[in-house]
Amino acid sequence: MKAVTLGPAGTYSHRAAGAVADDVAFRESVTAIVEAVADGEFDRGVVPIENSIEGSVTETLDALTDREVATVREIVTPIRHALLARGEEFSVVASHSQALAQCRSYLESEYPDADLEAVASTARGVEYARENPDVAGIGHPDNAGDDLQVVAEGIQDRTSNATRFFVIAPADQRSDAGGKSSLVVYPNANYPGLLLELLEPFADRDINLTRVESRPSGERLGDYVFHVDIAAGLYEDRTQEAIAEVEDLAENGWVRRLGSYDTEHVLY
Repeated sequence: MKAVTLGPAGTYSHRAAGAVADDVAFRESVTAIVEAVADGEFDRGVVPIENSIEGSVTETLDALTDREVATVREIVTPIRHALLARGEEFSVVASHSQALAQCRSYLESEYPDADLEAVASTARGVEYARENPDVAGIGHPDNAGDDLQVVAEGIQDRTSNATRFFVIAPADQRSDAGGKSSLVVYPNANYPGLLLELLEPFADRDINLTRVESRPSGERLGDYVFHVDIAAGLYEDRTQEAIAEVEDLAENGWVRRLGSYDTEHVLY
């Protein structure tokens, strides 16, 4: 099996992908990963979907809206950030925007004058630090190698920092079996009580909603797509009944079943 994830080598996504496949390729954006899987270029893709500090990864949500893929597995892993540099003196801290945000309090306290530079991935920031003595990167401490030093470890704002990754596959590999399911709902409507109406079918059947997120549809201002995670499998009668009601409400739009899956916790 061949998987694709956010590169270059050494990203947290790469570490999560190691639980999926031995043969891992890289792309520079989540959008490119989703497109590659949707087009059948890869068997699996691994993309970050949510962080316990910074919330949902909006690029992933938008990519899952724009392309047809299936979610077949969820990986949850702790995130342990370190500050990596060639020396103690630097004026720039470079990393993925999520990593910079997850370490905001530490950076404001310890390096208030440093310029923060968002790059494509944590590994790209570490590469930048490796090439430039005036730059520090944020990444896993194992990424330091022989030419960078670990200036500080555990710099994330909360020790409970963890990220959920979706393992995605081509749409025809969607499964209805699993303890959780994900949906994308575009009602193509906007009126008082709409969101309540969309959620009530799940509450009426004691289906727990583990995440509800709205994203602009891009069609017009005030028009939204909803991403919904539920603690139930698509195979369950109650889930099928609830989704049928949601589809009736979204008759002018659409409902996409990303699939059902189980959660795996991976430590590294």
